[in-house]
Amino acid sequence: MSNLADVNQTDSLQGLTEHEAGLRRAAGQGNNVLLQSSRSYSHIFRENLFTFINAIFFAISLVMLLLQRVGDAILVVVVIFGGVLVNIYQEIWAKQQLDRIALLNRPRATVIREGREQDIDPTQIVLGDIVLVRPGDQIVVDGEVVGDGRMEVDESLLTGESDLIPKYLGVPVYSGSFCVSGTACYQVQKVGTETVAYKLTAGARAFRRILTPLQVEINVVIRVFMLISCFLWVLVAISFVSRDHSLDDLAQRAAVIAGLVPAGLLIAITLAYGLGAVRMIGQDVLIQQANAVESLSNVDTLCLDKTGTLTTNQITLQEIYPIATPETELRPLLADYAASTTAGNRTSEAIAHALSGQVRRPKAEVPFSSARKWSAIAFDDDDRRGIYVLGAPEVLATAMPLSPEVTAYIETKTEQGLRVVLFAYSPDLAMLKTDRDRVQLPYNLVPLGILCFGDQLRPEAYETLEGFARAGIEVKIISGDNPQTVAALAKQAGLTDTRLVSGSQLAEMNSAQFAQAAINHTIFGRISPEQKAALIKKLRDSGRYVAMIGDGVNDVLSLKQANLAIAMESGSKATRGVADIVLLKDSFGALPRAFLEGQRIRNGIQDVLKLFLVRTFCVTLLIFATAIVTNIFPLQNKQSAIVALIGVGFPTMCIPIWAKPGILPRRSMVRSMLHFVVPATLTLTMVSLLVYLFYLVVAVLNLPPVSGLAQVNHAFPRSALVTILVMGELLLIPFLKPPTTAWVGGEPLSGDWRYSIVALLLLLGYLLIIAIPPLRTFFELYPLGGVNYLFIGLVAIEWCFFLRAVWRSRFLDRFLGVDLS
Repeated sequence: MSNLADVNQTDSLQGLTEHEAGLRRAAGQGNNVLLQSSRSYSHIFRENLFTFINAIFFAISLVMLLLQRVGDAILVVVVIFGGVLVNIYQEIWAKQQLDRIALLNRPRATVIREGREQDIDPTQIVLGDIVLVRPGDQIVVDGEVVGDGRMEVDESLLTGESDLIPKYLGVPVYSGSFCVSGTACYQVQKVGTETVAYKLTAGARAFRRILTPLQVEINVVIRVFMLISCFLWVLVAISFVSRDHSLDDLAQRAAVIAGLVPAGLLIAITLAYGLGAVRMIGQDVLIQQANAVESLSNVDTLCLDKTGTLTTNQITLQEIYPIATPETELRPLLADYAASTTAGNRTSEAIAHALSGQVRRPKAEVPFSSARKWSAIAFDDDDRRGIYVLGAPEVLATAMPLSPEVTAYIETKTEQGLRVVLFAYSPDLAMLKTDRDRVQLPYNLVPLGILCFGDQLRPEAYETLEGFARAGIEVKIISGDNPQTVAALAKQAGLTDTRLVSGSQLAEMNSAQFAQAAINHTIFGRISPEQKAALIKKLRDSGRYVAMIGDGVNDVLSLKQANLAIAMESGSKATRGVADIVLLKDSFGALPRAFLEGQRIRNGIQDVLKLFLVRTFCVTLLIFATAIVTNIFPLQNKQSAIVALIGVGFPTMCIPIWAKPGILPRRSMVRSMLHFVVPATLTLTMVSLLVYLFYLVVAVLNLPPVSGLAQVNHAFPRSALVTILVMGELLLIPFLKPPTTAWVGGEPLSGDWRYSIVALLLLLGYLLIIAIPPLRTFFELYPLGGVNYLFIGLVAIEWCFFLRAVWRSRFLDRFLGVDLS
């Protein structure tokens, strides 16, 4: 019995009847396990509510209630848990959107029941079902191959090895793998949670909360401030034991210190990413993994396959060039070949569309493989006896000589951007060397003819490549086609840099040369799936952040190597299964906008982080400074809250929405912000401390001579400190997004007045709070009088001039000896 694919292998496989399938499903033998496409509601609530910092704030609010400070307790609940509820609402909405779209894009399975093929949901599979697998299909349950079919399977999701595993009669198959080439049937032996790969498959298909590079750095920042807060809590506890402080003082200070942890930062990030994901859905870009938006903002190299991405993958047969046989005889041979193949691809479909042939029963068949780059059919009929091979000319040329005329013709057509394949023949069936694990190309082949195929460029290809260039993304085309063909199509699409290299040249290089070729070249032709994956890996090793677009099963290996995997909706099930992003409706033209959206989101989050860092560092330094100078805690809980809300909280609701795209420096995000954060923090801390000390001295001087420092009205200097902090933080907003050149210092000119208008409105809101006695009393603010507010405002303006001078002189950069801009 031949171990190659039999064209009528399914004829003898009847499968279960519908009645038998129903009985087995009723008996609990169905594949009734749903793999979640998003997190559960309980998971969302658990991750947002039960956090360490939330527990601290909850404990503080309980202490405030026990001390009958209801206003403080309510403020903690509203500020912290209000933001948490907004975040929960956003994530639930995003979950519902993802679930709805995932339902429309679920993988399907083909089973044979009552001798007929049926396309069903994988949950409808039962024990004993016969499942038919074709190239690109995912194996959804465990089983054993039956019938005469043969296929090559990628089990790398299970084993981590990229080698293709041949599967034939009696060999087991496992869920989580997928068919690369060939066609076969297998009988289901395990379903549901009993499958070997269930847990791994569930983990691969479920919503994964993977920390992005941005979130990793932000988590480091948050944990540093948590350590600082813990240290300060210990000091407060020691002072409570060693000095005469009330429990109320202890709770107030603990609450202010807890506010140093920028808990609202992750909320702002989640909201910004959720907004980006929603916008991308509107552009037919489906986000399948949590880190996809962040990955988009980091991408600097985009690798794509020509077929199906740059082109429409609608291949047409344009020309037949006969060699050893007249065209009148060659056409029927090609027609029968295309009509009789059981593992067809786009090439054979194009032949069948152009030439009508007779369906014959082949003795054996070798399905096309991207690694082999050829396919073959063996006929044993009287008028069609022999082996017919269709494949890449340079591969088949190793088994037969080609005349100079034929070679010149091939070169001419490839330079015109046509796909060129060679059709050859061997009369001896025994020359098709096969065994259970290998298939060898027959030698001493006779060339019959050359076929030229055309593939139409996508209408949006030129504009899309131009959009990548504007976004600062380098494009590399990696294809299994001839490099000259790929280069010609790339030029038609507007790609000017077409330095090319072939897979055969890469195969002769050592590791260092291979890595350099991956960086230096933009066109890669006749590349095997393994070489494609190796190219992606070398680019990543060189420090590139790589996105890979693919549609065929031969792209799966490289998609798994990329930082960001993007699949076409029309691509194979396996390709969509491993992708982070799926382009709905094959919307290749939406990608440049998606990349810009990712950059916009990251820029917005970086701006938010700058404000959070300045505020948190400033309050931390003030706590230490006032403890050293005056032995007095600078702020109360409500006063700290209003500084956080007006200075940082409300502005960060607008900044991510209005952020603009732009290329970011490829270095640590924290280091790239030092130029803005450090001068702003140090100068604002010094000015705030001086204002606080000035009004503390004024309060002391206004006391009767017999009074001590304990009798000082601390609300007076604290109110002055709150005012200078609020003004300073709001004045940082036009510095962050300069509307005119007068504000340019720490950041480049933005020209956007919306940020400054928001800052002005928030300043008016703060003045309104001061002017309304109930609000002023709630936040424990002392009325300073118009003259004092004017004085503090003039100090804040003078601080702006000084800070701008520090930025423009690049004093910090020169002092540290590094370029921080």
